[in-house]
Amino acid sequence: MAVQNGSGRARRNVLMRHAAIAQRRAARLDPTVRGLLWSMAAGLTFVALNTLMRGLTLQLDPFQTQFLRYLFGLLVMVPLIVGSGLTAYRPRNIGGQFMRGGVHTFGLFLWFSAIPHITLADTTAIGFTGPIFIMLGAAWMFGERMRWERWLAALIGFAGVLIVVAPKLGGSGGGYTLLMLASSPVFAASFLITKGLTRYERASVIVAWQSITVTLFSLPLALLAWRTPSVGQWFTFLACGLLGSVGHYFLARSFTVTDISATQSVKFLDLVWASLLGWLVFSDIPSRSTLIGGVVICASTIWIARREARAAVRG
Repeated sequence: MAVQNGSGRARRNVLMRHAAIAQRRAARLDPTVRGLLWSMAAGLTFVALNTLMRGLTLQLDPFQTQFLRYLFGLLVMVPLIVGSGLTAYRPRNIGGQFMRGGVHTFGLFLWFSAIPHITLADTTAIGFTGPIFIMLGAAWMFGERMRWERWLAALIGFAGVLIVVAPKLGGSGGGYTLLMLASSPVFAASFLITKGLTRYERASVIVAWQSITVTLFSLPLALLAWRTPSVGQWFTFLACGLLGSVGHYFLARSFTVTDISATQSVKFLDLVWASLLGWLVFSDIPSRSTLIGGVVICASTIWIARREARAAVRG
């Protein structure tokens, strides 16, 4: 037993040393590059979350799914909150936290209404309209400098999104496509509020209070069509809560280290993850327009990442 305990401690020490080395190397990266990496990690996490959420909305009421997803997001954070103490999670701007939660809940209301009727790849592609609204809002609200490279990358990426979305506007799914599209400026407003909150709130505090406020705001709609989930669905909600909290933490970290507009082009890579997971989980075969748009989007992402890195070296 003593030998096993010793080997266990040795493995933990090795992992801790590797983690410390990785952290030191990451700290030496340019802030813009770190912001892009945080944003990329957030995108991959959210696509995995959306895959699970779409499966749940095909089985349960969308608004019950929305409520339980954020309730479990809060529950997975309870050990962290208790360990750090409630004082550490007391927000400096409670009004801002509830404003952000209210705006985000409205965006989720639109999003959850549409997601059972739209493929995962198309859902992700429609969400790419958000960066345009975010860049406009960031320039207006925070006075962020909008270099021509960021605008061009966003416009090229948006052109790729149009290639994906335009053929889907006809037919029975057209109304749900427009409903999903309407959620983009609402989520953009939520992310801009998040950027404002990162000036004086820690990322973990923002994530915790988002879970609290969205859970409270979503409860009335969830009760209207409540149905007791199965054991498997409860465990899926637990996974969703974990992924959601981790994804929003990654997102808040990206907003902390660099301009919000600098991170938006990486979001277009989400279409690649969404197409792969949609094919593996739901047997959704990406259309030709989705693949062509994805190539355009990826090209803009790679180009702006290289431009940002070069600008950082010159600056």
